[in-house]
Parts: sequence; structure tokens; C-alpha cells
Amino acid sequence: MSPANGGESLPDPTTSHAPSLPRLTQYEQEGAWVVAAHGAFDLDSAPLLASALQDAATTHTTVVVDAAAVTFADSTVLNVLLHFHRGHRLRLARPARQFQRVLELTGADQVLDIRPTVADAVA
Repeated sequence: MSPANGGESLPDPTTSHAPSLPRLTQYEQEGAWVVAAHGAFDLDSAPLLASALQDAATTHTTVVVDAAAVTFADSTVLNVLLHFHRGHRLRLARPARQFQRVLELTGADQVLDIRPTVADAVA
């Protein structure tokens, strides 16, 4: 109990339940460009992913999105992936469970080339 707050227990300020901020890690593997997405992707952050995919396509014929660390993806992200898929060789690797469910519910799993591992996706 803290006398400063009247004896009430406050939540730990170092713990957050907010969605994780989106970020990308990119690297080349076996001739393919891998874009590893981390965090929550939505209308505001989907352009970050779209830009990374377009940049990758200028130098690599195969682009892999490693989606293992995606904590949230909305329809904007699906549109980015589907539009990019139309004109490029895109593979989606190991989507996180929540994201896999979105892909299944929308039928995007029937359109996109989804692989169980990054190694399978770059092969």
C-alpha cells in the first residue's frame, strides 16, 4: 500500500497491455528478401509494410514475410499482402496463430503462398 495514493494498489507502469508497436526486420536469405514483421499492423502501420515489400521487390524476385511475431493484422494488411502478391513472388512464412485465423476466415490462405517456416519459404 502506498500512502501517496490513499492505500490503493496501482498497476505496474512497466507492464503494458497495449498492442506492441509495429516494426520490421529485414535481411537476405538464400537469395530471397525476408521482411520479418513484429507487433500490431493496422491502417496506420500497413504503409510501413507496403513500402518494405516494394523496396524488396526492386532487388529480389522472391519476398518472404515472416509473420511469426505479428500480434494483430487488420484488413488493411491483408490488402497490402494480396495486392503485392498479384505482381510479385510473395511467400508468407509461419503466421502467428491469430493472423493465421484471419487468413483462414477471409480465404486469403487460399490465395497467398503460406509456408510453415522461413527456410521453406526461401527454398
